[in-house]
Amino acid sequence: MGVFGNVENRSEYRHEYKYLIDGMEREVLQLRAQGALERDAHAGADGTYLIRSLYFDSPGDDCFYENEDGVDPREKFRIRFYNCDSRRITLECKAKRRGMTRKTSCPITLNQCMRLMEGEIPEPEGEAFCGQSAMFARMRIKALRPVVIVEYTRTPYVCAAGNVRVTFDEGIASSGDIAGFLRPEIAFRSILPAGRSILEVKWDELLPSYIRKQLSLDSLRWTSFSKYYLCRKYNCYGGVRV
Repeated sequence: MGVFGNVENRSEYRHEYKYLIDGMEREVLQLRAQGALERDAHAGADGTYLIRSLYFDSPGDDCFYENEDGVDPREKFRIRFYNCDSRRITLECKAKRRGMTRKTSCPITLNQCMRLMEGEIPEPEGEAFCGQSAMFARMRIKALRPVVIVEYTRTPYVCAAGNVRVTFDEGIASSGDIAGFLRPEIAFRSILPAGRSILEVKWDELLPSYIRKQLSLDSLRWTSFSKYYLCRKYNCYGGVRV
């Protein structure tokens, strides 16, 4: 399952577990992941890539509060690009139901991205017309507008058995500079204590037992909060309770 190649439109929901880990745990678990899984082919020479996303919420911050209150089902929208390369930008909808997740995405143009950054919902166009139409319509109904930028460095590993994806996300930071979303250099604020990162484990129907054992998942600190939620909560953006 690529992040830079084919558009990901999943009809089925996947398991997704997140764990808050410290620096020592990260070093140990990453060594174990290297022994049990393969490096994602989309990662750079150092095994990582940079992710930057612009998240949207309603005027009443429904996405924030639904995450905080554990509402099920729920969904959130974002636009995303990788390694500060704005030649490929995607619009994504991440839905959660019964503890499982599904991500739908489609490419958007630079002009559409800039319109979204300005709080407008553009018209669909091009080869992704159908996918854009469906997501733009839901965004209009919810009156979504851009609220926060989230950036982090990801180290990804994959396993074909169970379609497993294990990622280590570090340097998680947020910015309120919506107008600067596409600029390589903007001001960010870290939202986790030094040395902390998030381990994410995703799979389809079955997580191979050797991977669960190799990563000692049963002993880790599980967290239900998303990066979007954490970035808004700890940066105290207007309209959210802290």
